[in-house]
Amino acid sequence: MQASQLGLSVQLPDDETFDSFRSEANSVVTGQLQDFVRQDQLQLVDNTEEESLALFGELPHSFFLFGLAGVGKSHLLHASSNFAAQLGKSSVCLSCAELKHLPVEVLDGLEQMDLICLDDIGLIAGDEKWQQAIFDLFNRVLEQNNYLIITGDETAHQLGITLPDLVSRLSWGYTEQIKPLCDDEKVLALQYRAGQRGLLLSDEAVRFLLNRASRDMSSLLKALDTLDKASIRAQRRITIPFIKQVLNIN
Repeated sequence: MQASQLGLSVQLPDDETFDSFRSEANSVVTGQLQDFVRQDQLQLVDNTEEESLALFGELPHSFFLFGLAGVGKSHLLHASSNFAAQLGKSSVCLSCAELKHLPVEVLDGLEQMDLICLDDIGLIAGDEKWQQAIFDLFNRVLEQNNYLIITGDETAHQLGITLPDLVSRLSWGYTEQIKPLCDDEKVLALQYRAGQRGLLLSDEAVRFLLNRASRDMSSLLKALDTLDKASIRAQRRITIPFIKQVLNIN
């Protein structure tokens, strides 16, 4: 069975790229992710496969990202998958929120993809069947010399995963923490995303939104999407009075 046959959401948001992830505090991590996605190409520039192995050694084929809900882990997964596509690589980005309701056979054959991105692995903690299935996928991916990026809200040892071998696999590769955006970064990120939609958001409007709505980026981007659609319907600019009206906030 393939992911698309089972009704999984495999279409990536085209506005979730590394360029649209505006965070100085996480700039090192975003650079590491880009290098990770293209590391096989970096190794082979002007080197044979044997020379690359001698120069670089056996580099990890997995990258574990962790951080609080709403800090942008899903965004970075989508950005990594979009970046892989730009490099001509095959990739798939799947959420464990969907996977856990499906038969484990949905993972069959995914090891053939150049890059597999799995979001929110903590959601399968305690599910022995799914933990074993992801561990098996991990091993198949390594055998194929392909790559995995996985996210969770906490470190691998804190996720509540009960299969020790899977915890070990998650800890084996690169591990980095995503830090929350500060308010100024949130303003820039929202204005950038608004600009991609052809919207103009003033500093005052964005800061009003920050002070009145949920402050995590996931919720703020959903609010922006709601405002965008309402603005198109009403043919109005996004002002503070309009934000109050659409989102029913004071």
